[in-house]
Parts: sequence; structure tokens; C-alpha cells
Amino acid sequence: MSGFLFHETVFGPVMSRRLGVSLGINLLPVDYKYCTFNCVYCECGWTHSKPEGSNGLPSRDEVKVLLEEKLKTMLADNQVPDAITFAGNGEPTIHPDFPGLIDDTIALRDRFFPDAKITVLSNASMLHRDDVFSALKATDKNIQKLDAGNEGLFRLINQPAGSLSLGKVVEQLCLFEGKLIVQTLFLRGEHKGESIDNTTEQDVEAWIMLLQKIKPEYVMIYSIDRATPEQGIEKVSFDELSAIAKKVNMTGIKTKVFG
Repeated sequence: MSGFLFHETVFGPVMSRRLGVSLGINLLPVDYKYCTFNCVYCECGWTHSKPEGSNGLPSRDEVKVLLEEKLKTMLADNQVPDAITFAGNGEPTIHPDFPGLIDDTIALRDRFFPDAKITVLSNASMLHRDDVFSALKATDKNIQKLDAGNEGLFRLINQPAGSLSLGKVVEQLCLFEGKLIVQTLFLRGEHKGESIDNTTEQDVEAWIMLLQKIKPEYVMIYSIDRATPEQGIEKVSFDELSAIAKKVNMTGIKTKVFG
């Protein structure tokens, strides 16, 4: 399955179930997924090597020009965004100029739509880079992925590249000292003959223990919304998500459910 790709560097705005009217910025290639994870549920499909003929990453100047043009048009059309969101075809913090692009976006946001929230959807794999970490702290909504409470499930669901461990991810998330939002996708299914289910009582409790270490501003929980690259991945019901949220709320951590 090829997956759903964003074929523009600046796209939308779209109506997001979590962010409202969101103008998207895709810092990745427009013709293939480029990511440090290979999540079984990713709407963009599987992570593959760069195809022949791909243009690769957009330059910082290109992104800045495209974003400025789009914001000018939106202002003229009285189209007000709630968020300017770094998302797209993989992990946005991979881009070597990510910190500078955050600076550019803050300046343009302040010029055109000062109330829009600069948002990053990240998988927390590049937090070892000090400049990436500092740039994320400068955003309004620093949204970081945490889909599992134990190492085995983390590797099964997210399939990170290299030696990145769940323990290292949690260690780095703790360094934000609460200035982050955790996003978690709940699912059931099977991958390479192994059962996947991060909704069991044991796995939910392990995940909540990690949340208590990280102490995020709040947690976003949701389930799949589009076709997944791994066949047979099942959507978790809103009622089940709400029951999980109730457990998190009981610890004092605010939780929002998106069905």
C-alpha cells in the first residue's frame, strides 16, 4: 500500500480533529515518505529508501517563500488559521534546517496571524540534537509521540531506525520539564505474526507510568483514521479511548480523546 502523501510543501489549510483550522508544512519530500520510524499504522505508508528521481528535501528559503505567499493569500481571503503545523510525509525534525525554519515560521506567524499556534507533530527521535530540542521548546504546541509503555511494543508498533530505545525517548521527553503534549495512538492487530495491542490493562498501566515521569501539559489519545500499511490494524472505539483517558485523568494528567 503506497499510503496517503502530501504532494505540496505548504498545504491546506485543513480541518484537523485535534488542531482546528491547520495550515500544514511538509519539510519532507513530496513524492515519498522519509522518516526515522516505520509505524505499522502510518497513513503515509511504509518507510522506503529514496526513489530514483526524487527531488528530496525542500530548502529553507523555498519553504519560507512558499509559507509567506500562502499566509498573504489567506490574509487577503480572511482565512484565519488556528495552527501552523509541521507534519507531512514523515518526521519533520529530520530536516537539517529545522531550527531555522521554526525561527522563520515564528516571524511570519507574528506578522500575519499572531494568534495561530505553531505546532510540531514529532516522533521524538531527533531530540538528541540540541538545536532541535531548543527549537521545539520555542513552539506553542510541541506534540511528541508515545505509543507504548514497554520496549517490545515500542519496537513492534513504531519500528524505529537504528538503536533508539523507548528508555532513551522517555529520558529526552522528561528534559522538556512539562513543556510538551504527548500524543498516543491506540490500536490492535498483527505484524509479522506478532499480536499488537496497546490497550490491554498491563500495557496501559505501563504507559501511564511513563506519562507520570514525563509530566506533559496534557495527552492526546486517538485511533486510526485512514488506511494503514499493515493490513488488519483495527480502530479502537471512542468508548475504549474514553476509559483509558479516565485512568490518565485520575493521575492528575489532563487527557483529550479524539475519536
